[in-house]
Amino acid sequence: MSINRHRLCASATLQTPAFKSKMSRSTAWIPAFWLDIFDELLNDDNELDYGDDWTLNFNYSQTDEVTNEQRRRGWKVYCHNAYGNFQCGSCRKTWPSARVVLLFRYRLQKGRGTVIMRPFGQACRRCQDGEFDLPGFSRKEVEHALLRLFSKIRKNCYGEEEGDEGSSTSSTKVWTKPHEKSLCEACRQGICCQEDE
Repeated sequence: MSINRHRLCASATLQTPAFKSKMSRSTAWIPAFWLDIFDELLNDDNELDYGDDWTLNFNYSQTDEVTNEQRRRGWKVYCHNAYGNFQCGSCRKTWPSARVVLLFRYRLQKGRGTVIMRPFGQACRRCQDGEFDLPGFSRKEVEHALLRLFSKIRKNCYGEEEGDEGSSTSSTKVWTKPHEKSLCEACRQGICCQEDE
């Protein structure tokens, strides 16, 4: 199976009010949307206020495995389930999912923090064409995923206790149809992402 990376948008588009209102139900995978919110949380909200520089990158082939050598170099992995929306690149059918797997790999080394993210796709039940479509997310879901990631970073890179930010940032439970493992890219690769709440 392959990944369908259709509909990437430029960052400038993210500034228009019409675009922001559409993001609540967006089915487009937009890396710039994640980058902008990552930067806002770091710079405006001081989520990782330790004087280190953090960057967010994307790798669409990374797995949840960390070798001993990678561990020695400080890499850690965090897996997160999010609510997202998909659209089939072939038939244009849309569907929601409360089990969108996001994989984050991160480390802090010599004052520079690196986060590498991978969103996992889902295949269309109707087409079954072997393509995994990438999800779109609301701003609230992106913020929630990144705040959970920052909590893990503060714990594992800075030795802070993991706080309970659940009250103000937790996602509202949205019931969707049962998760179909055969259509989930992460499940097909054996990456089970159970939240450690």
